[in-house]
Amino acid sequence: MSSAASSVSVALFGVFFLTARGTDIRRVIVVGLDGLDPRITSALIDQGELPHLAHLRDQGCFYPLATVYPAQTPVAWSTFATGTNPGGHGIYDFIHRDPKTYLPDLSLCRFEQKNIFMPPKAVNLRRGTPLWELLSNADIPSTVIRCPCTFPPDNVRGRMLSGMGVPDLRGSLGTATFYSSVCGLAPGEGEQIVQISNKNSEVRTSLVGPRHAKTREDITADITIKLEPAKRRVTVLSEGRPRELEVAEGKWSDWLQIKFKTGPLQSVAGVVRFYLARLEPVFEFYASPVNFDPASILLYPISSPPDYAKELTRTLGTFYTTGMVEDHGGLVNERFGEDAYLDQCAQVLKEREKMMLHELDRFREGFFYVLFDTPDRIQHMFWRFREPEHPANHGEPVAEYSRVIEEHYKEYDAIVGRALAHADDQTLVIVLSDHGFTSFQRGLNLNTWLHQQGLLTLKSGVTPGPDTESFLHGVDWAQTRAYSVGLGSIYLNLEGREANGFVKAAETQSLKNAIADALTGIGDPERDTVAVRGVATSESVYRGPYIDEAPDLVVKFAPGYRASWSTALGGISADLFEDNTKKWSGDHIVDPDLVPGVLFMNRPISDGRPALTDLAPTILSALGVPKGPEMEGEPLLS
Repeated sequence: MSSAASSVSVALFGVFFLTARGTDIRRVIVVGLDGLDPRITSALIDQGELPHLAHLRDQGCFYPLATVYPAQTPVAWSTFATGTNPGGHGIYDFIHRDPKTYLPDLSLCRFEQKNIFMPPKAVNLRRGTPLWELLSNADIPSTVIRCPCTFPPDNVRGRMLSGMGVPDLRGSLGTATFYSSVCGLAPGEGEQIVQISNKNSEVRTSLVGPRHAKTREDITADITIKLEPAKRRVTVLSEGRPRELEVAEGKWSDWLQIKFKTGPLQSVAGVVRFYLARLEPVFEFYASPVNFDPASILLYPISSPPDYAKELTRTLGTFYTTGMVEDHGGLVNERFGEDAYLDQCAQVLKEREKMMLHELDRFREGFFYVLFDTPDRIQHMFWRFREPEHPANHGEPVAEYSRVIEEHYKEYDAIVGRALAHADDQTLVIVLSDHGFTSFQRGLNLNTWLHQQGLLTLKSGVTPGPDTESFLHGVDWAQTRAYSVGLGSIYLNLEGREANGFVKAAETQSLKNAIADALTGIGDPERDTVAVRGVATSESVYRGPYIDEAPDLVVKFAPGYRASWSTALGGISADLFEDNTKKWSGDHIVDPDLVPGVLFMNRPISDGRPALTDLAPTILSALGVPKGPEMEGEPLLS
């Protein structure tokens, strides 16, 4: 076919596409910037520091975007995908409780195994109908990169790479290994400790991989760490690729691809990166969580089609596959410092940008989505540097990192600019975040409050404190009416639902109202401020087929406050309030009205108060597809 004929053919196809869809839009590009805050964004635009987002605003619009209850990443992006409140997709929190055991569990996915002879099966706990399923049914392709709650991936017409929810090789959100010559070092959050001796030039040790499916014992792979103090580096020797991997002091290594033998002629492939914190006077060496190797055939596919992850590897190289990519645990546990964390975040950001540009280069029609998680992680870890008085600073200077968040916003603006370069006049461009951000200086121990109110009773001889730090240990269920698990969720001990429930159905509404009234406006005596702005009952904010799984109450915290760390796992602390001294110093699980997301579009919208539930209907309408019957929002384009 001649070039002229080819051009005519393409033009005719475009006319047919537009006529068939009844719209002048044939492509939708969505760039998700997790956690981008409208107040910071607006201030930087006014200062002329975000030119691409300013252009997008001037071309179309910029509004705060109403988020969900609670304002959490998996909850919000599930609402984006399905166009429903959490009652329509079943994701209410990172953590939920099993009413049969009262124990906390992760809410994003689970593994089922019918019997010991069958391999486990991963099940996505996000339900509802995502917009890309409706597009696929209409024969419109989608490319979805790293959207939360897409593990296992949906079967789409197009391509999908799973995001938050993908576990590491151990089945956790991310378990790192820290090798240290310090004796008696206790493991911190999400890590294992391997004590070694640095007296010899070579240290024989192992890399901790998956658990055995039957015995649950750790499966390891042998590695040797060759210490080279004169060169300020170590070399990791293994049966993986490369066989010899150099790691310079104060630097992140390249990827090590390594296999863990799970049985005769069976193995699981993983990838891991190392950080050498220091060689002397003590040895400290960090291994990231072991990710699934995207270049290998996986027991649990992380992409659709299954070989899409392998295709990306061939084109772009090895990449992170876990749902929580940035190693915030290493910084929280002080295994490395802020500069190392920023370096890793920069590498993650560049990796995701390469994926975006690779797909946009071949994007011709339909729907494209990519999520950048790093804005959220940077703000969680560096918010304290905006507030010299933050307890996490321990009175130390903050000037060195006081502009880190703003500088990163400028990087995201540049990424938006590179995405805009792929848009034409038939492309709808949407840039959005799922929620905003605020400070987290103080934690409220919800179970302690319930205990003080006589709603949660402990067994005889048990008092709040070290013996009740997690898992609702010591609770007398025969006399307990309410309890808390998760990041602001309260459940009633309901008869017929909980294993030992005794709250009658007829009492439910009055008990909910009583708890909400008593908790609303509670003050922090140490600071003389209000810690809780309100409490939402389940029926006031949720509706849909999965409302029975919802928490009975959702606490709406004031700025600077959040559910305490121990509350998340069912802890009952001695004190009602506690300082948040962790480096995880910013958060968004407060009153959702305080932390809206952002919405930029290259076209004006008809409603000046957009909500996350409006995005799926808007995208579908732009591509000529009716919204799903359960979708609650409305198309925003006039």
